[in-house]
Amino acid sequence: MSVPLIKLNNGIEIPSIGLGTWQSSPEEVIAAVAYALKEAGYRHVDCAWGYNNEKEVGEGIRQSGVPRSEIFITSKVWGTYHNRVEEALDETLANLGTSYLDLYLIHWPVALNPNGNHPAFPTLPNGLRDVVHSWKLSDTWKQMEALVKKGKVKSIGISNFSVKKMEEILPSAEIIPAVNQLELHPYNPQHELLAYCRAKGIVPEAYSPLGSTNSPLLKDDVVVKIAEKHSVQPSDVLLGWLVAHNIVALPKSVTPSRILSNLTGTLTALKKLQKEDIAELDGLAASGKQKRFIMPPWPVDLGFDNWTAPMPQPKPTTD
Repeated sequence: MSVPLIKLNNGIEIPSIGLGTWQSSPEEVIAAVAYALKEAGYRHVDCAWGYNNEKEVGEGIRQSGVPRSEIFITSKVWGTYHNRVEEALDETLANLGTSYLDLYLIHWPVALNPNGNHPAFPTLPNGLRDVVHSWKLSDTWKQMEALVKKGKVKSIGISNFSVKKMEEILPSAEIIPAVNQLELHPYNPQHELLAYCRAKGIVPEAYSPLGSTNSPLLKDDVVVKIAEKHSVQPSDVLLGWLVAHNIVALPKSVTPSRILSNLTGTLTALKKLQKEDIAELDGLAASGKQKRFIMPPWPVDLGFDNWTAPMPQPKPTTD
């Protein structure tokens, strides 16, 4: 069963189903990546420096025996590297054991203090994350564009960018982002944001496409009803819904049977889902089920709708 390809705005094609590696432990991700590529038929792996497992992802790619040229590899620059993007990329390339990436993303539109008290999550004395509020995202993007010109990455994009944040880089961009990776599922469809992306030629990608651990999405009555109607699993319905909308789905698993079913089940559901099924799933959030699962405590306004996580409050300080 072949995975549908989606053409990016630079003409490059991306497989619409990829293996997510966020929260995959280093001990487990080697076998997961090797199995996904060698046995299950994946040709797209999504990783990030911030996941702390890139060396192991690279080892899994090597163990799979699948030629590098056949694999679409994505990684992301972390917030503490916004002022030194090429350095971040070089670390990632060394970790993965490759000379180029197919896609490189700005992980979050939040620049963190590169000289802070932690390499990934620097904090201030009051406990808030140490954000460089004066940093311009457009300056990060210029560095991303330079990597394309050097041939180190084939495509560049963004992750967790609202319209507000996209409008901080688009006016001066020479290269329009190829993708925007977001938390997307029927409880958080972000219809208006996706319409904006599509108008700009930016392909949406979905992380956490099944929600979170013990996700209510998998038990949702509408999702279960549609799954039973078509003799597929609820997860198949959720992933098939995304791909039916030309959204790249990035389900994460380290369990071989689940890795395989996330691919084959999605393709089966894609063939079976009907227009009325997709419309019903499209309306779940508006019916009162709107919910985000991923809301880190960034002390900045990211510009998203339905971002209900309380803003972190600084710890009281004494003179």
